[in-house]
Amino acid sequence: MTAYQQLQDATQEARTWLLTTPIVNRALAGNVSLEEYLAFLGQAYHHVRFTVPLMMACGARLPDRLDWLRTALVEYIEEEHGHEKWILDDIRAAGGDADTAAAALPDPATRLMVAWIRDAVEHGNPVAFFGMVQVLEGTSTALATQAAERLQASLSLPNNAVRYLTSHGSLDIGHLAFFEEQINQLGADDLAVVIDSANMFYRLYGAMFRGIEARCQSGSAVEELSDALA
Repeated sequence: MTAYQQLQDATQEARTWLLTTPIVNRALAGNVSLEEYLAFLGQAYHHVRFTVPLMMACGARLPDRLDWLRTALVEYIEEEHGHEKWILDDIRAAGGDADTAAAALPDPATRLMVAWIRDAVEHGNPVAFFGMVQVLEGTSTALATQAAERLQASLSLPNNAVRYLTSHGSLDIGHLAFFEEQINQLGADDLAVVIDSANMFYRLYGAMFRGIEARCQSGSAVEELSDALA
């Protein structure tokens, strides 16, 4: 069994928990409100804007045995640079206030996602960053294109209001194949770190979606966070 397949198998339960999130299933069915879509974009902005700085921090902290991973990080940085601006453009095109979204405090789960992975990179084994890649790019490949098509149709959105989703649905297919190549070169100890990181990130990313749904339905993501993480 390859290292990548071990990663897939060891994270299946957490991945299923994310993919069965009610709002995710509603998005795939085109049954999400404009308020929920804009809320998702707002939270996406607040974690995507840290992606490149986190990759740079990861590259700076990789031990010599993982020096070869810096080449992968350079490619990721080139691909991901500026994507947070795409999200703000989508918010504007969908009729939202991009400046307000950018200035808002992120929801609790979003803040925890960024804080957790930053701590893992800066104070643990920096290869933990690739657990985040597993979650975000794998989820995009599985869901983004279909969700974008359904949301665009149901909400009558222009093409330039779903750029973030449509681009990542197609872009991340190639990224995921490249990611698999890198994972298959990891030793057992580093692979264990990636698995642990991915399992944590699946939980936090799923909690982010549950928080969005709770906030849009009841006005408070904070009240639901403990239940979402349980």
